[in-house]
Amino acid sequence: MRETFHSEGHATPRAVPLRRIAIQGERGSNSHMAALEMLGAIEVVPCSVSAEVIDALLAQRVDAAVLPIENSLHGSVAEHYDLFLEHPVRIDAESLLRIRHNLIAAPGVKLEDIRSVLSHPVALSQCRRFLAGFTQAKSVPFYDTAGSVKHLMEEGLRDTAGVAPELAATEYGAEVLVAGIEDHAQNYTRFHLLRRSADARPEGLGTEDKPRVINKLSLAFAVEHRPGTLVAALKRLRDTGVDLTKIESRPVPGRPWEYVFYVDLRFADEAMADAAVRSLAPHCSLVKELGRYAAA
Repeated sequence: MRETFHSEGHATPRAVPLRRIAIQGERGSNSHMAALEMLGAIEVVPCSVSAEVIDALLAQRVDAAVLPIENSLHGSVAEHYDLFLEHPVRIDAESLLRIRHNLIAAPGVKLEDIRSVLSHPVALSQCRRFLAGFTQAKSVPFYDTAGSVKHLMEEGLRDTAGVAPELAATEYGAEVLVAGIEDHAQNYTRFHLLRRSADARPEGLGTEDKPRVINKLSLAFAVEHRPGTLVAALKRLRDTGVDLTKIESRPVPGRPWEYVFYVDLRFADEAMADAAVRSLAPHCSLVKELGRYAAA
């Protein structure tokens, strides 16, 4: 069966202010920082897993959600592509956040006191050089970067540090022992701001002095399982004039060796974006527009 979902959210109702934002992770996390960067003063609603973020959004317990989609060192967050395809959500904005990892402990704790370092496994892996030289302490995987700081403060641990953003120290009353312990300075994560598909689409995020123009399109599509269909679909996209900036594939559940392709495209105007969506229909069993937004 052919499924096509075009241009969801092009309705004209006035967009409502975004006040409550769901994130995956604790307050003080990189997702919290990304939400503040995109939206300013907001109420953050922490969720333990990404599926809970989507549930909170669809149940209207929050106005929007912020989730990471790609890290410049570790690649894409595959789970989030699956959630975007499965649920009626829409990408309304993106941001790029420079990732800074800091060794954080309770006030008064000295560096020589630390015997354990807690953090999310990805954060630990991005600080390998520092941790390899910090032989007095063992690295312990934890569920969240900011959560590690929250935990050591709640438990009164004075031989334990967390690896987290500086915001986590501010949020939980801790102190930064060593700043910037990441291996690579060029470490960025791309975040998406999500709304419900039925919500009014904003014209862009920014300020009056620096308005942001909607010029980027994210699509998901599945080609017919025949030779040459992916090439034909990509040629159709090329012919519309859009600029392909990313392509990612994910397996189709229950259909071994078949894939959904996710693409990001830059476009000059809405007519070009509309043409790109329409161009895929002849070669695809599924087309879903995930969002139009201002490129970061």
